[in-house]
Parts: sequence; structure tokens; C-alpha cells
Amino acid sequence: MEIILLVSYICALLVLFGFGMHGLSMVYHFSKLRPHDPLTPPLPPADLLPMVTVQLPIFNEIYVAERLIASVCRLDYPLHLLEIQVLDDSTDRTRELVTRLVAAKREEGYRIVQMHRDDRTGYKAGALRNGLDVADGEYIAIFDADFLPDPDFLLLALPHLIADARLGMVQGRWEHLNYDYSLLTRIQGVALDAHFAMEQQVRNRASFFMNFNGTAGVWRKSCIEDAGNWQADTLTEDLDLSYRAQLRGWRFLYLNDLSVPAELPSEINGLKSQQFRWTKGAIETAKKHLPAIWRSGQPLAVKLHATAHLTSNMVFPCILFVALLNIPVLLLKRGHPEFAIYFDIMSVFAISSVVSFLFYLCAQRNLRVDWKRRMLLFPFFMAGTMGMAVNNTRAVMEALMNRKSAFVRTPKYNIVTSGDSWTGSSYRLSRIRIDVVMELLLALYFILGIIISIHLVEVSLLPFQLMFLFGFGFSGALSLRHALVKR
Repeated sequence: MEIILLVSYICALLVLFGFGMHGLSMVYHFSKLRPHDPLTPPLPPADLLPMVTVQLPIFNEIYVAERLIASVCRLDYPLHLLEIQVLDDSTDRTRELVTRLVAAKREEGYRIVQMHRDDRTGYKAGALRNGLDVADGEYIAIFDADFLPDPDFLLLALPHLIADARLGMVQGRWEHLNYDYSLLTRIQGVALDAHFAMEQQVRNRASFFMNFNGTAGVWRKSCIEDAGNWQADTLTEDLDLSYRAQLRGWRFLYLNDLSVPAELPSEINGLKSQQFRWTKGAIETAKKHLPAIWRSGQPLAVKLHATAHLTSNMVFPCILFVALLNIPVLLLKRGHPEFAIYFDIMSVFAISSVVSFLFYLCAQRNLRVDWKRRMLLFPFFMAGTMGMAVNNTRAVMEALMNRKSAFVRTPKYNIVTSGDSWTGSSYRLSRIRIDVVMELLLALYFILGIIISIHLVEVSLLPFQLMFLFGFGFSGALSLRHALVKR
């Protein structure tokens, strides 16, 4: 039994170590490529500019719909060549608000239409497909409800698509409107900065597969249609379409300097809903596309990086497994001195933490003047990642077992101008899931583990136990607090 326990623990650590080494490969490629954005090609003359359709998929967005429409109407592009589709699946008073806003903008000369559906068949993918069927634009720009593109967005993105007929999509970087709102938003900011500045930038410049992030990007309409259009059989329709398009030979471009401000989830239950959807959808997409990727004629490096990309969320079950085995392994180490050599070897897995630090350090240095201050958040980010293990493990397991679930959108609250408006919002997620109880129990579990470690003078595990304690305690307590706060 002891051997099975030890081997299981080592196997979980090996998986985490493997994904850590993938992070090291990203750091290597970053240092080798020194990535930067390509020069923007010149725009064609005004009389040769293409028609562009801007799609705004929304669902019950009473707090942000007005600023979204206003922002998109400020795009610097000829009005007669700019079509705006508000893809409105709303079931609340957002519908009436959008109707008034669209009517007012039409009177100002904008070519804007509200496309309301009585049902949410296909969720966001269904709304995008419905709009694409009647879109006049040769190019399709997409912005989620909480994004605020600068007026020059199309002028910076479109020239690349016009100049290269095999370029299917241009993706911009997410910027953060409410980064300084709380510790929760700061941690998210660090994570998203690394995704864009490291993962997206390195994958794109190294000619690996990258993905459309669901918003803040422009597609060539013919690329979407050639790849099979939007499909709703996964929770990440953006990731799914991205892989189908690249397997068809289309190339993508990520522009690190093309940033679009957006709102980070300000309350943790909304964040968990978002993370659940992203995690489950990625595993669903992996199941859907990995066989085709490995059968394709893509180089081995592309196949390996695509596999790591699509399966990276498998780290969460491993994190949870390592957490649950923490105290049994501690007692095993104390009670079986003959296993000492194995525990000495396991110390090499700490390298993964160092690699992770380098990964996020590269991202912050690439983007932020105050990167030193932001990197002080790294221990909290690591702990926060651990704290998401229960929520995201459930997502992984549901995907592996083919359990389907609805597309639950992330509530937006316009925190920038409305302060703590989320506390009084009807959109706030107030259901207390069993996950929260498990997180709080795990926090108590690690208090016990810390006491045992101190009693047995086994200090090597204390840093990880403290991070697990903070991660599960922070996630569980904040989930409870945000769910129960008075409206």
C-alpha cells in the first residue's frame, strides 16, 4: 500500500513537472525569438477599403451594453463600410435598452442592427453563426460585452489581413480596466498577461498553433466558413474554430501591442464560472482535435505544443491529488526511513516552481514598467491557482465523462464607473456549491498538515502547505463571502 501511495504521488508530480518543462520551453523560445510585432502594412486607398462587420454577442448585459455600443461606434472607419451587429440573446431589460441605443445610433447614420433570438440555441457560437449568415463584411471583428476597443483598432488589425490572403485571423491583447480593484483582479491580471505576452506571442512567432480568444480579434469571413463555421459542441467555440482553421492551413497573427481594455471578473464566483467554462471547453476541444492533429502532416514540434496547449488543464486534477496526499506522504516519509532516497529525488520537482516564476517574470518584463512590483504577487498567484483546483478538476472530469453543460456567461458589472455595483446586481452568482465546502475543508486539512510538519520538524513541505492553505482558504472563504453579501 505504501508503495502504491508513493508511486501515485510521484506520477502526479511528474505530470506537473512535465507541464513545467513546457513552460521552460516557452521561456527558451521567448529568449531566442525576442518577439515583436511586425510592421503594419499600408492600408489600401479609401475607395478600395473592404466592408467590415463588427459582431457584439451579448446576453443580459444591462451594465455594459451602452458603453460597448458607444465604444464600437467610435471606431475610425468609413461609416458606409462598417456594419455593426448586436447579437442580443438577452431575456431581461437589456433587450429594451439595446433597442433604444441601436435606434439612436441608426439616426446618427450608423449601419447598426439588433439581432435578437428567442432562444439561445448554440449559445455564443449560435449567435455568432446566426449573425455571420447575414453579414455583409469581408472581415468580422468580434468584441465581448466588457471590451472597449480604441478607435484605431481596425486600422491596426485590418492591414495585415488585407496584405496576406492566407492570414485568417488577427488577435489583440487584453488589457485590464479594473486591475487594481482587488487582490483577486490583480492575480487575474498577472495570469492573463502571461497568457498573451508569453503563450500567444511565442506560439505565434514560433509557428505553433495559437487560438482566438473569443474577443478583441478580426477574422476573415472566408476563413470561418472554410473551417466549418462556429460550432457549439464544446464550451470554447473560439478554441475549437481556431484549431479547425489552422488544420485547414490558415495562419493567425497575434499583435502584442494591439491592446483592448476589458473588465476582469470582480467577484470570485463569476471567475470560477469563467474558469470552469474555459477548462472544460479546452478538454472537450482536445478530445475533438488531438487525433486529427497527430494524423496531420504538421511538424512534431507543432503537434507536441498543440497537445500541451489543449491538455494543460490536466494539471488541476494532479494539483488536487498532490494536495490530498500531502499529509499521508508526510507520515510515510517519517515512518519509512528506507524511502528517504525517493523523497530526496522528489526535491527536483521544485524546479517547476522556479520555471513558473521565470515564465511569469518574462511576461511582466515584456509588458509592464512596474514589473518588479507586480511580481510580488507571484506567491499569491501560485496559491490562487492551487485554490482553483477543486472547481477546475470538476470541469476536467465532466469533460472526460462527456457530461454536457450550459454556456454560463461571466457577469459584467462596469466596476470602473459603478464601484461595487456587483453587490447589488441580479446577475451575481449567489449559489453555494459543494466545491466551496470542499475548499474550506481542504484549508482545515492543511492547518492540520502544518501542525504535523512543525511537530515532526519536516519544514521542507511548509512552503507548499502554506500556499495550499492560502489558496483553498482564500477561494472558499471569498466564494462564501461573495455569495452571501447583501444586495
